[in-house]
Amino acid sequence: MAQIVGLLLAAGQGRRFGSDKLLHPLDDGTPLAVASARKLKEACPRAIAVLRPEQTTLAALLLAEGLEVVICPEASAGMGHSLAAGVAASLEAAGWLVALADMPFVQVATLRSVADALNAGAALAAPFHNGQRGHPVAFAARWRDQLLALTGDEGARAVVGNNRGLLSRIDTADAGVLRDVDTPQDLALAVHSP
Repeated sequence: MAQIVGLLLAAGQGRRFGSDKLLHPLDDGTPLAVASARKLKEACPRAIAVLRPEQTTLAALLLAEGLEVVICPEASAGMGHSLAAGVAASLEAAGWLVALADMPFVQVATLRSVADALNAGAALAAPFHNGQRGHPVAFAARWRDQLLALTGDEGARAVVGNNRGLLSRIDTADAGVLRDVDTPQDLALAVHSP
């Protein structure tokens, strides 16, 4: 039976952080992207990380965590290319749970809830915290061709935006669905806020 595949988008440049944020250690010493990867892998037994060619250190870390690694040479042109590359590496999937490597504070239970919505028949699913849509976002297999055609930096925003009526809303108390890390200050806030 086809399964939901986790896609960890980890090919962003992260320029505002000042260093490689995905390798930046959290309080327990775990690199930020590895923390995100572990949670995704726990929610989706098959998980694929999409990276830029030069991210060799991160690739080795994620392979050691049991993720597949897909290299996307066009990643610098935007998230759409990365997402398309991940889908292309898992064409047989029943759907995709798309997570961002710079969001290590999303709870495993939330990741599972969003994936479960696809398994229950949803076309699209996403978590909402205090009325605001967060990440990850899940896409059923019916969107395969549109996801494969993605380019640029919009990711799959248009797929979700043009099909809001099909979006299964997962309300959650998990504030991690809104916490991405773009600067060191974001990391400090995320670690120390309630």
